[in-house]
Amino acid sequence: MEKPGVMTTLSTVMEKLRLKRQDNEFKMTPEGFGIGNGKFYQPEELTIIRTYRFEGESDPADAIILYLLESKDGLIGYSMDAYGAYSNHENDGYDDFIRKIKVEDRDEQLIFE
Repeated sequence: MEKPGVMTTLSTVMEKLRLKRQDNEFKMTPEGFGIGNGKFYQPEELTIIRTYRFEGESDPADAIILYLLESKDGLIGYSMDAYGAYSNHENDGYDDFIRKIKVEDRDEQLIFE
């Protein structure tokens, strides 16, 4: 049985991020993770504050992992990847980069309230 208030869908999480203006997408670049504002972050400047895994109900290719990230300067955003054999980050260093980021699993209520 699911706990009340637990977010179960990708669209629910994305909508909560949008409403809090935290829907900044960290994308892999040769300079590090960037959100399109000209600033780039290295693993030591980021913390994974929550991880969500969404299983594709009808197609395993729909399996997605969503990392909520917070930078040392307080910016909150996300990075998303299809996982397993369907990863959309082939040979771009994403997997090594994400593994180097410190994990601090925060309660959803602390993040979204």
